[in-house]
Amino acid sequence: MRLDDLDPSKNVRDQGRGGGRSFGGGSGGGGLGLLLSFLPMLLGRKLGCGTILLIGGAALAFMYFSGGGMQLADGTGAGGFQSQGSGANVACDTQEERFACQVLASTEQTWAKLFQQQGERYRPATLTFYDQSGQSGCGAAQSAMGPFYCPADQGVYLDTSFFNEMSTRLGAKGDFAQAYVIAHEIGHHIQNLTGRADQVRNAQRTASKAEGNALQVKMELEADCYAGVWAAQNADRMEPGDVEEGLNAAHAIGDDTLMRGAGQRPVESMFTHGSSEQRMAWLRKGLQTGDPAACDTFARGAV
Repeated sequence: MRLDDLDPSKNVRDQGRGGGRSFGGGSGGGGLGLLLSFLPMLLGRKLGCGTILLIGGAALAFMYFSGGGMQLADGTGAGGFQSQGSGANVACDTQEERFACQVLASTEQTWAKLFQQQGERYRPATLTFYDQSGQSGCGAAQSAMGPFYCPADQGVYLDTSFFNEMSTRLGAKGDFAQAYVIAHEIGHHIQNLTGRADQVRNAQRTASKAEGNALQVKMELEADCYAGVWAAQNADRMEPGDVEEGLNAAHAIGDDTLMRGAGQRPVESMFTHGSSEQRMAWLRKGLQTGDPAACDTFARGAV
């Protein structure tokens, strides 16, 4: 994807290794809690969208077949990230970070235009880089969680080593695969701005685990579609092979594919992000339509 001519977004932070300060605790949006160790992360229902990707073998199976599953957290954590720490860390200063900052800038331009068409103003998210561990308005950030969105401070959190994990462990290679991941998290930001996240959060409070999981699947698929909408709106920047890279990444992180990779039989009631087929289909729908209105996974019979 050609983004070299874009100036990196200014809505970025870099906490560095274990950097940043967190004011207040609270639950994570797009789903994580304050994680004190690997085991609570696997057992909890609040995981970041990229988390499953980095959990291998037995750990992955344990997550799916123990008390796992995901729900959207309430995002009411007090305060949020307010500091870059010592100030020694400079965002967008590596090749991986610069590309992520340019993707963010592109999403800001795209969604500002789409919101303006509806007579609304787009409020951009903040992208925060960290190394191994950091802090968000939703609690701790750890590289094993993968990229995630925190509604409490409207921030996307990313350890760019995740991109290497995608390429080496899952075979999800290419710059557009990386861009898709960031655009997906911005999709959760759109859901937060439009009130979709609140609606789902409220419904999940009284839902069974299976019902809550089904709602979360719709959330994730809608975010996939929004990622496709962003790409379609920037079709002039797309290069040969980009669509295939994105669809390959979507397939690699489908719940059924991950379950099979963990040696387990896929169980649909335990899906939290959607099957590979579903994720590819909704990303493709966004790519083909370029229309956010086409992304309503909550419409009757949509999923």
